[in-house]
Amino acid sequence: MKNCIFILLCLFFSVLAKAQHLPLFTQYGENIGIINPAAVSSNFLLYDDNFSFGASYRSQWVGLKNGPRTQTLHGSYLNPNTNSIGLMAGGYLINDQTGPTGFTGAYARIGGLISEDPYDSGLAFGLNIGAVQYRVKVSEIRLRDFNDILTDTDQTQLFPDVGLGVYYYKSLTRGFLDNSYFYAGLSVPQVIGLDLEFKDDTGEFSTKRIQHFYGLLGLLKRFSDDSFLEMSSWLKYAPNAPFNADFNIRYRMAVNFWIGTGLSTSGNFHTEAGFVFGENIGFERNLKLGYGFDYSFSDFGPFVGSTHEINLSFSFGE
Repeated sequence: MKNCIFILLCLFFSVLAKAQHLPLFTQYGENIGIINPAAVSSNFLLYDDNFSFGASYRSQWVGLKNGPRTQTLHGSYLNPNTNSIGLMAGGYLINDQTGPTGFTGAYARIGGLISEDPYDSGLAFGLNIGAVQYRVKVSEIRLRDFNDILTDTDQTQLFPDVGLGVYYYKSLTRGFLDNSYFYAGLSVPQVIGLDLEFKDDTGEFSTKRIQHFYGLLGLLKRFSDDSFLEMSSWLKYAPNAPFNADFNIRYRMAVNFWIGTGLSTSGNFHTEAGFVFGENIGFERNLKLGYGFDYSFSDFGPFVGSTHEINLSFSFGE
């Protein structure tokens, strides 16, 4: 009975609904280049590290079989040694699976940072170009009472993908905001909207991919003991889906340990914690390990369990 309920949920939310089709992140700052290809990493703003690499694993709907699983690998580079336009480059791999449906994408990232002093402020424009393979494991969603819906043959399709973004940041020097950065960005991570059809001689399975519109707002305040406070928001909109906003706050102590918490307008609560390994262990580079936990208090729909996320990142400056 639980398997039948889960499969119907997948069919309803993943196939018919014109809603959120892109993966979510708890510690979205660690995957900021996926959200906005023009974004400047906080590793550069905080540590002057212009090379960043990372990996993440996210498990949603814990407690339900075949809940969403997302894995990412990403890297980015920013050339700060310029007084006009600095090169931004990188790329990422992403894999997402929700029960019988999923996708795998590979992207290259290119952009430019317009700035006279990249350590003070900048306006960046970025582009992600890649390809995404969508797949449906038909054999996993065939039910005894729904034999006529689909064939037994698993289906895959490959499509191009493009993401666009703009991002601005500025150092602040007055009062409490001294030694702080303000940042803001807008992005459309998948510009190409598609109607995807998987079909053969005996059945047809359709889903619609639509554009998503993202906004980022944040303030990074660095204190004299090298601790910092970050307040941020991730705004999300997709046609025919409710507007959603995440509001988060994170504090990193001088001992290189951070904690954070946040809420979203959809009723999600999250908390996070992590370590920054560097000079405190005789290591010249910044190695970060973070864990995030989400729980939904929404009264819409069935119980979908909690969410766990792990991020590992490495950054350094030239």
